[in-house]
Amino acid sequence: MTGSSRTTSWGLSAKLFTTLVVLGAIAVLVTGVLGYVQARDALDKAIFDQLTAARQTKTRQVEGYFRTIDAELRLLANSKMVVDATRELRIAANKLNRDGASPELREKVDAWYADDFIPAITRVQGKEPAVADYLPVDAASYYLQYHYIVANPNPKERRRLVDDPGDGSDYSKLHALYHPLMRAAAATVGFFDLMVADPKSGRLIYTVEKEVDFATSLQTGPNRGSNVAAAVARCAVLLDRSTVCLEDFAPYAPSRGAPTAFMAAPVVDRGIIIGVLIAQLSNAEIDDVVTGGRRWRQEGFGETGEAYLVGPDHLVRSGPRAFYENRETYFAELKAVGAPEEEIAAIRSYGTPVLHQRVDTKATQAALAGVEGTGEIIGYRGVPTLASWGPLAISGVNWALVAKIDTAEAFAPIYQLRRNLLLVGGLVLLAMASTAAWLSRALLGPLRELTAGVRRFAAGDYGASVPVRSQDEIGQLCSAFNGMVVDLHEKNIVIENKNRENELLLLNVLPAPIANRLRGGEEGIADGFAEVTVAFADLVGFTKLTSDMPPGEVVTLLNKLFKRFDAAALELGIEKIKTVGDAYMAVCGMPEPVANHAERMVRMAIRMVHIAREHGIEHNTSMKLRVGINTGPVVAGVIGTSKYIYDLWGDTVNLASRMESGGIPDTIQVTRPVYEKLKDQFAFEERGTIEVKGKGKIEAWLLRL
Repeated sequence: MTGSSRTTSWGLSAKLFTTLVVLGAIAVLVTGVLGYVQARDALDKAIFDQLTAARQTKTRQVEGYFRTIDAELRLLANSKMVVDATRELRIAANKLNRDGASPELREKVDAWYADDFIPAITRVQGKEPAVADYLPVDAASYYLQYHYIVANPNPKERRRLVDDPGDGSDYSKLHALYHPLMRAAAATVGFFDLMVADPKSGRLIYTVEKEVDFATSLQTGPNRGSNVAAAVARCAVLLDRSTVCLEDFAPYAPSRGAPTAFMAAPVVDRGIIIGVLIAQLSNAEIDDVVTGGRRWRQEGFGETGEAYLVGPDHLVRSGPRAFYENRETYFAELKAVGAPEEEIAAIRSYGTPVLHQRVDTKATQAALAGVEGTGEIIGYRGVPTLASWGPLAISGVNWALVAKIDTAEAFAPIYQLRRNLLLVGGLVLLAMASTAAWLSRALLGPLRELTAGVRRFAAGDYGASVPVRSQDEIGQLCSAFNGMVVDLHEKNIVIENKNRENELLLLNVLPAPIANRLRGGEEGIADGFAEVTVAFADLVGFTKLTSDMPPGEVVTLLNKLFKRFDAAALELGIEKIKTVGDAYMAVCGMPEPVANHAERMVRMAIRMVHIAREHGIEHNTSMKLRVGINTGPVVAGVIGTSKYIYDLWGDTVNLASRMESGGIPDTIQVTRPVYEKLKDQFAFEERGTIEVKGKGKIEAWLLRL
């Protein structure tokens, strides 16, 4: 009897043990597979979301760049300086053409092309073109190219420094007057070259850089088939001051075949188009935006991710990452995927893949057709790639932008997860077999459910609950757990909402790094900064201007202006400190150091002056801005306990304020430290010494706009 009972007991235990092991194995398998699949899907979605966000950011940056230069070019084309210069230089150039050029002068120009220009372009193109294809075709072209190019004492990259070649012509007298202004305008807005074309003859009557396109005709000269000729032809017949004609990048012979785009705007005088103002754009600016200054890892692209632009011809408009990081590997990969030898040779010769490397993938085809999307494709390197693609909204060009990362890198975590799941699954099964005998002695179902609920809650599932299957101690524990989850979930929602509200309020008052320090419990925040740039701006005569306006309109007018200032500050990395009445104070280089803080602040000041003018025009009033800038050490800190304010102190701040109060409307007045840092980038005008309260005589320089 005893033996029979022992046998029956062992049989039931074995069955329960086997059942528990089998069920455990199934649970591990199902959980592992589902976890792997869900993790892969989640990672897949996260990667595509990140790629799409990066692509959209790059798209906005590129589109914003073109909107900016579009506005700046239209502003210049409608300025009195450009209108007067176009009218007078056009007359002078036509006079030179009528007067003719001597045979000796023509021979010198021809010899220069044969001995200087043709060898240089041959080195780039790999073959020698005919000299006759590039020679000027009329007297004015020969005359002006001789005096401003052939006889120019400066090297090619510094020809723009000659204001008057001393030939005594009417043209050169006008050039000496307008060239410094045009050169400064081009440098200020960042154009590679600024040119003016005569719409009637097609002649480039003026250029800043004095390349070999200067004074040539875009209708009959050597560059008649170029994209600049197309831009001028389009704008020469559009009698609309808001017109801007953009031509896509193409190799440009006067720039040694470098990829060049042109943006043109008509110059209108008394209802007649008298010229076309042309901005020559280098792809370096766009390439820098798309590649993020070649900081792919810092922008979250990992080891193989990148973004690149492609034109309607499927040729890239920005350099691929591998070209900059490992050029030999880049060329080896191009060769491996079957890129033509002439394509590789062209990239080596011109030193850039732009307009030479062809990228014809599913992503670029869809994006150029105007379709946004994501997916896995075979990239231009011949490897599986996860990509997000879409078109750009830039008038005049059809470009696509692709953000991608190699599939192997993107899914490396999921491959590691698969290996870990297999290892953990094996260990779990082994542990389950060793403990199943003990677990089989009790009904642990409710406890397992409770444990699972606790784990879900700990993982962030605030809707987790467990079933109450009995009224005993375990049932009471399950019921108490469910009540605790509901209570904590409701309290957590309230806490999260309050935290978000407090975060927004704090960041609206203080810079993010300072806010983080306050949240960390730091008190008495005060820091010294060895060198920052401080600017003060003040509206001239604002009190008198608004004396007859209702208070509500005054506040609205000032608020809209300062919002535009704030947007410009955010874009340039400038920290707004405060506004007092119609005065605006900002700093660059703190609380996070910035290497080019002085340059950023001067560009900010230039924008503020232009914004104030535009704002005044929009509101039918005249608004002039004085801006003062100084560079030096400051002390910064948080004042107050109930109403925080982050402020600056020191002589640097005081002198910046004096630069503004002692400045001239619609100019930027800077101190010597600012001038010394930026004198090679901006055309400052020496003002001499001015009397500064508490400082005596101080040197000052002006940047007139």
